[in-house]
Amino acid sequence: MAIKIPRGLVIFTDLDGTLLDHESYDFAPARPMLARLAMAGVPVVLASSKTAAEIALWQERMGLTGWPAIVENGAGISAGTDDPDAGEQPTYPRLCRAIAAARVPFRGFATMTDADLAALTGLPLGEARLARQRAWSEPGLWQGDAAGLAAFLAKMAAEGITARRGGRFLTLSYGGTKAARMAELAERLNARLTVALGDAPNDAEMIAAASRGIVVRNDHGPGLPPLPGESTGRILRSRAAGPTGWAEALDTLLSGLAG
Repeated sequence: MAIKIPRGLVIFTDLDGTLLDHESYDFAPARPMLARLAMAGVPVVLASSKTAAEIALWQERMGLTGWPAIVENGAGISAGTDDPDAGEQPTYPRLCRAIAAARVPFRGFATMTDADLAALTGLPLGEARLARQRAWSEPGLWQGDAAGLAAFLAKMAAEGITARRGGRFLTLSYGGTKAARMAELAERLNARLTVALGDAPNDAEMIAAASRGIVVRNDHGPGLPPLPGESTGRILRSRAAGPTGWAEALDTLLSGLAG
């Protein structure tokens, strides 16, 4: 039975580990749901740590090229020629200098080659190259102990640099969050109802801020602790991981709204 789609619905979704399988980057289980949403004209806004160049590839593959996207963990918005951030100066060079000056065991994308990143993530070499074309944020791996990490993050915070932990990387930037960008785009898209989906700590704020939220099961990382709204059913958790859980939980949520 076809799902009755609420008017004014806008969906915001993480990619890695949520709409994309953590290991294979496949999204086949979500294709039928994406097709239903497309037929109903529902905006599906990708919200990811990926760069604008990477996001453009996935939007094309998923049929989402007509919608804006939240990129680099909320540090920027990608919206084609109407990109509201087009006039902003990239902060990436300054950010990398600050990280390098700290002299800590943080292995960021700037210190990796395309081949290094491809080997680490399983991305094809060309996509790894796109992932390193950054403008506002620096993902990487912390290779020291917990005490050293706490001291490093405190030093970065003193310089106005924030940290977000995703399913695979720790990402540093001069600010901007998925939740703040979601609010900005929800207003622009005249949203009456927002649904946010994610699987990792850097998605928690976005999920909690949406009208309805879905925590997608994470079998490869820290996942998410209980969030405000779960006890009342405003936020659901998927039984399956990745795109299978994404589609099933969204089907359950939309069916409940229709009922």
